[in-house]
Amino acid sequence: METEPILIAGGGLAGSEGAWQIAERGLRVVLYEMRPRCSTPAHKTDRLAELVCSNSLKSNAPGAASWLLKEELRRAGSLLMKLADACAVPGGAALAVDREQFSQAVTEAIESHALIELRREELKEIPRDRRVLLATGPLTSDSLASGLQALTGSENLAFYDSISPIVDAETLNMDRIFRASRYGKGGEDYLNCPMMEEEYRDFYEALRAAETVEMHAFEDVRYFEACLPIEELARRGYDTLRFGPMKPVGLTDPHTGRQPYAVVQLRPENLRFSSYNLVGFQNHLKFPEQKRILRMIPGLEQAEFLRYGQIHRNTYLNAPRLLSPDLSLRAQPGVSIAGQLSGVEGYVECIATGLLAGIAIAAHAQGGAYTVPPRATALGSLVHFITHADPDNYQPTNISFDLLPPIENAPRHTARNRQARRELQCRRALREIEAWIQDLGNLSAESFAGHPERSEGSLYFGTE
Repeated sequence: METEPILIAGGGLAGSEGAWQIAERGLRVVLYEMRPRCSTPAHKTDRLAELVCSNSLKSNAPGAASWLLKEELRRAGSLLMKLADACAVPGGAALAVDREQFSQAVTEAIESHALIELRREELKEIPRDRRVLLATGPLTSDSLASGLQALTGSENLAFYDSISPIVDAETLNMDRIFRASRYGKGGEDYLNCPMMEEEYRDFYEALRAAETVEMHAFEDVRYFEACLPIEELARRGYDTLRFGPMKPVGLTDPHTGRQPYAVVQLRPENLRFSSYNLVGFQNHLKFPEQKRILRMIPGLEQAEFLRYGQIHRNTYLNAPRLLSPDLSLRAQPGVSIAGQLSGVEGYVECIATGLLAGIAIAAHAQGGAYTVPPRATALGSLVHFITHADPDNYQPTNISFDLLPPIENAPRHTARNRQARRELQCRRALREIEAWIQDLGNLSAESFAGHPERSEGSLYFGTE
């Protein structure tokens, strides 16, 4: 068993959760948080786990993918989920928190833990002779980013994130869509949504008038010319989109026998063809605006969005190329990565990677084995994606049911049965996460204190 303390860089959601998990397993931790000595343009306080954007941790409605991830974290003894539940404020179906109360509670918990030393300074270099967890988030300092580039290769560290929307394949109207690749090359790999001139004009005008997300000062609105948001392309002229992501050349609509006026192409996200990416449709529109405007695309009238488009400053690694399933660097196993730096999006996803990295580091430091969560769980599927996705087209992700393996012999694909299949996925995931927790065998009883009451007859909370 190692006697040197584990080092953690970053006191955000992932770093705080990771520190707690390691310390709860009897190991000393030194947590480096450079605020307030060195602040960032995004943060307003010196507290740990500060929520810099929304105060919402997304849906808390049983049966939602985000709920499933939260529930697995609760059962696995997550400190931050316990405190988020305690600091909840009215938020409809979402788990919204009093952000000041939440960050204060996390800070007090970390500061009062006998095995955690909180150092208010920057960790500027990555040690090679100690176990270290890097969880410095989207605004990783220049010095640490340089160290990561030297360790992983500069081509594997991105500083700007451009994400296209993803739609559920079951919700597409295939009567308006045809399969084809441009000029017939590569088979029928893409779904194509053809537009007539009038449909394109309405779509163009809607984009021009759409509400966009207000950019943070630290994000510096200087888009890459090769990856412009669709609303910016629309501002540059009526035909700009038709010469960009909506170009119709090389495609013939079998319904008309002619080349469409414009085309939106959908690319499969996985080999199950259960979800599709809107190619080149990265954008900075508000989510309700995306839903409204993108449903103007023929074939997407009732589309359900598994992920909306985004463009923002985000430092992250090419995780599929670099990370092992225990979230350590393959080339440097003593260095682990968590939070947005590991290639996940969202508050709860950051907490999840912090918890898993912390558990794995503690297991290795104590000379024991670490087993990743089962693939059928939200935790296991999230880690499986970031460590097994296509490294050449990698984009960070939120949790979604599309990441989880399908249920065998599930009800046939209809909108009515979609919820039934998700309920089955939830039941299976919770059974398997409970078994994984039992196999860990080293969670203290206190880890479960304050767990939300489980109803014996509940469809989702039962472990039948």
